[in-house]
Amino acid sequence: MNTELFIAKRLISDKDSRHHLSMRIVRIAVFGIALGLSVMIIAVAIVTGFKKQISDKVIGFGSHIQIINYDSNNSYETKPIDKTAVPLRVVKSIDGIQHIQAFATKAGIIKTENQIQGVALKGIDSNFDWTFFKKSLVEGDIFRVTDNVTTSKVLISKYLSSLLQLKTGDEFAMYFIQDPPRMRRFKISGVYETSMMDFDKVYILTDIKHIQKLNGWNPNQISGYEIYVDDYRKIDQVDEQVKKVVGNSFTSDGSRLKVITIKEKYPQIFDWINLQDLNTWIILILMLLVAGFNMVSGLLIIILERTKMIGILKALGSENISIRRIFLYESGFLISRGLLWGNVIGIILCLIQMHFHLIKLDASSYFISTVPINLNLLNMVILNIGTLAITILMLVIPSFVVSRISPVKTIRFD
Repeated sequence: MNTELFIAKRLISDKDSRHHLSMRIVRIAVFGIALGLSVMIIAVAIVTGFKKQISDKVIGFGSHIQIINYDSNNSYETKPIDKTAVPLRVVKSIDGIQHIQAFATKAGIIKTENQIQGVALKGIDSNFDWTFFKKSLVEGDIFRVTDNVTTSKVLISKYLSSLLQLKTGDEFAMYFIQDPPRMRRFKISGVYETSMMDFDKVYILTDIKHIQKLNGWNPNQISGYEIYVDDYRKIDQVDEQVKKVVGNSFTSDGSRLKVITIKEKYPQIFDWINLQDLNTWIILILMLLVAGFNMVSGLLIIILERTKMIGILKALGSENISIRRIFLYESGFLISRGLLWGNVIGIILCLIQMHFHLIKLDASSYFISTVPINLNLLNMVILNIGTLAITILMLVIPSFVVSRISPVKTIRFD
């Protein structure tokens, strides 16, 4: 039988002790732990949700990894590569790759009766994965691309739709500055919105065959391939494998191929996302310190109020380490109670934000319109175990006060 645990349970369930001054102070400490944990859960849920939504949107436009011409730069006027230059069968066999699709881009100008706007066409083929844009669709529908027939339908952003005063079903003319200049007419099939203004202001999705004809490319020439991986954390590992396969390949004109990750293509966005981790660590450390010091003060008061009991236990032969365990067990029960309420409060507030989107954001600054929430079971388990362990460790030192209490003095004083 664990005597220390038995005594700790009796102390917790003692009805008379609930009226003591120490228990009122302990309740405040427990409330501090509950409040601290709930804040930590909300902070982690927001930061991980924010990182996930932003990275998903950037990846939705540009995939995890791209295979392009080595001479290509950040311009939308790209140098083509031959489809045959990339050993797709070998690339697809790489562990972690989920999907591969061809793409091509070309800059142009949309002219309506009242507006002129520079945009970039992104050409897609029949193998294009529509998952991201289906989620972002706010009006109309996606269009179907076939290998034989060229469609004039396009998908346009809500920003461009409002700016150019165009809606689903409308047609517009697009001009391309080249020699000789070209013009194409397109019909809006649907409208998407991602709140990523850097992309919404620019991209229009269309049939890749339009870009191939405008550039004078043959059907085997494209701007490159987009590669999606099944786990974002594998992106660097898959990138290395793809580079081994195609890094030394050449196109028909002697140009080399280049493999680039989305983090390398948009470093400013991903560096900004990673900065959010620093804010999270600051919040976690501050909340843990507040919860720990609250429990330290509560434990000291409990020990001082139980001086007589400590003296009697020592007189009966209990060792200091055994008595310290009693108060650490008692503290563990109180901390667990605070953790329970902290989980309840934190999860409820997160669920309210997830379903009702009460807290709004400026999409032009944060790329999303509402505060994102990502409730992850593993994160919550780590937060609970970490809070319990760190708080208990902080209580070990004040528990040594027990060793300074003399049984003779305490019993005589009573």
